[in-house]
Amino acid sequence: YGINTFLHQEVDPAKVEAQLTMIADAGFTWIREEFPWEEIEVDGRGQFTDSRNDMNGDGVRDTISGWAKFDRIVALAEQYGIHIQARLSNPPAWAQATGVGDFTPPLDTQDYVNYAAAVASQYKGRVRYYQVWNEPNIFPEWGWQPDGTPRPIDPEAYADLLCRTYAALKAVDPEIVVISGALAPTVALSDRDLSDLVFLQRLYDAGAGDCFDVLSMQGYGLNSGPTDRRMRPTTINFGRSAYLRDIMVANGDASTPIWISEAAWNAVPSAEVAPQIIDRYFGGVTPEQAAQYMPLAYQRAREEWAWVGVMNYWFFTLPDNRRQNEAFYYFKMVEPDYAPESPTFTPLPIYHAMRDYIANQTPTLYQGVHQLDAHWAVTYSADAQVFKADGAQFDEAAQARQMSFTVYGTDVRLRWRGGSIQVNGAARFSTGDQWHSATVYSTLLPGARHITLTADDGVLVDSVTVMDRRWLNLFPLAAGAVVGVMLVLLMLRDAWRSRR
Repeated sequence: YGINTFLHQEVDPAKVEAQLTMIADAGFTWIREEFPWEEIEVDGRGQFTDSRNDMNGDGVRDTISGWAKFDRIVALAEQYGIHIQARLSNPPAWAQATGVGDFTPPLDTQDYVNYAAAVASQYKGRVRYYQVWNEPNIFPEWGWQPDGTPRPIDPEAYADLLCRTYAALKAVDPEIVVISGALAPTVALSDRDLSDLVFLQRLYDAGAGDCFDVLSMQGYGLNSGPTDRRMRPTTINFGRSAYLRDIMVANGDASTPIWISEAAWNAVPSAEVAPQIIDRYFGGVTPEQAAQYMPLAYQRAREEWAWVGVMNYWFFTLPDNRRQNEAFYYFKMVEPDYAPESPTFTPLPIYHAMRDYIANQTPTLYQGVHQLDAHWAVTYSADAQVFKADGAQFDEAAQARQMSFTVYGTDVRLRWRGGSIQVNGAARFSTGDQWHSATVYSTLLPGARHITLTADDGVLVDSVTVMDRRWLNLFPLAAGAVVGVMLVLLMLRDAWRSRR
């Protein structure tokens, strides 16, 4: 469970800590936080200093470290056990053409690559997840031209930036996870905005399929709820990730997960109260509806989309209420009303709803194929290790004396090699040095089942597949019942005829 934050915009470290306290208390274990280039490498190429402000009031601008506040954020996140997805975006003015704004890509892509590598070096071993840009398929996130018009969307240019940054980040630390810039849902086919589906295919065509470990998209519900299952390329709803997944599979990229960078419903005031605030594109719900929708969205993703990993709520709060006349402001989870005399934030219904939802969840494997190499919903014995393994579906497998997890379905199939596995202390399944798949648990109707695997030394476990075969299981019974009813009807007919 993740959430977007704007911690870098806060001046008071105590306020940052108050946010992380509430975020952790609600059960969120991830934040998506911007590490804006324009606030890190401020003074010029290779200068990770900021000399823009007079810090002590003596009339002279002071030079401070560009890293200082981000160092504090990273340290506090570590203190609260929260993982950071670092969004790398917003070039400084010195790296751009004059007058193009802070979203526009730099004149020299290598400057961006160097900045990304510098951030990764600064936080090596502490921040592992980096996102390369944001919404490169729409205006204004791909920026402006010097004449003030939107910069044409360019999947091939973004592919170049992504691949060069990927290589640089991996050179700093091969364990870094590179997340693509979140694709914004749109049906447009213009230079200003380009369909996320078309943009993704052009990324693959440009050879960028090997340049990200995680594909990112936005997951806004906009004008319908989380259970809207309409599937049309021209309909934007919460279920749009299935289209991106289809494109990934068609391009041989089934092993790459999708993370949802931003997901929310816009709880704007009613039209009667503030009609000028409502943005029809964002849609509009009541605070109570937003609180109902988000847990349903998380639950749908868990149950139906095995390929979706972290989903981040948009957003925790803003530094203040200056944007309260914009629809954007009303995605917040808590009010921005922290004060030294009242050092906390007033939670909105969505905060309580998500806190209660997360607290009451049992990590569960739903339908789909789940890799067991360090899966978040699996509990491993202390000796667990992950190994590179030839023939494993995604080249890695887990080795542990014991693994336990909860599934929801009717059938559980396991893929492993190298010896015997015992299931729930009873049934034992064996295989040799070759990969083997077997159904290790089966029941008639779906439900939650706890599975404990106890493995011999040297056994490698690749994946577990959870299936819901209720209709196949029930078909023989239903067919038998139909035949039985027909036989009874025939007997009754014959008996009636014999009486005539």
